[in-house]
Amino acid sequence: MSKVYTRTGDSGTTSLVGGKRVSKACDRLESYGTIDELNAQVGLLLTYVTNQAERECLIGIQNNLFVVGAQLATEAGQAHVLSHTITEDDVAALEKNIDRASDGLPKWRGFTLPGGCRAAAHAHVCRTVCRRAERRVLTLNTSEPVPPFLLAYVNRLSDYFYVLALRLNFLQETEEILWQK
Repeated sequence: MSKVYTRTGDSGTTSLVGGKRVSKACDRLESYGTIDELNAQVGLLLTYVTNQAERECLIGIQNNLFVVGAQLATEAGQAHVLSHTITEDDVAALEKNIDRASDGLPKWRGFTLPGGCRAAAHAHVCRTVCRRAERRVLTLNTSEPVPPFLLAYVNRLSDYFYVLALRLNFLQETEEILWQK
């Protein structure tokens, strides 16, 4: 392994895919940094999930989050250098996973508080980090266009984490805690 440190970022800048140097505090870095944080949270979630179908889905999501991060780390006009991008098929596959995860769950009884079994509680953490990532990507989109399928994927992903939390509690026979007015 080569050295991890390069010292090129010591002044607070980093390079995008394509070579352009930008501030580490810019909207683009905030967006893909939050995607990276979400990917790490998904990795932690995997340590609690034993259901094989959900594990496979989560690993697929982690791979897609790398693609999302790469797309966001690529400067405008350089997308041709990417070997993978998020597509309509990725959004459709995620929707199928949401449908699969929600299949057989009890009827909706009201808003649920984050929690339940450890895996479900962490799925809620992933959901909230995903929502923050979506806000960061939308902020970037106000100044630099973000591919529409990438936006749709991140939006759908938070829905997946919500349904996954419900499913994980269901599989563990853990009662949902409903919001009380």
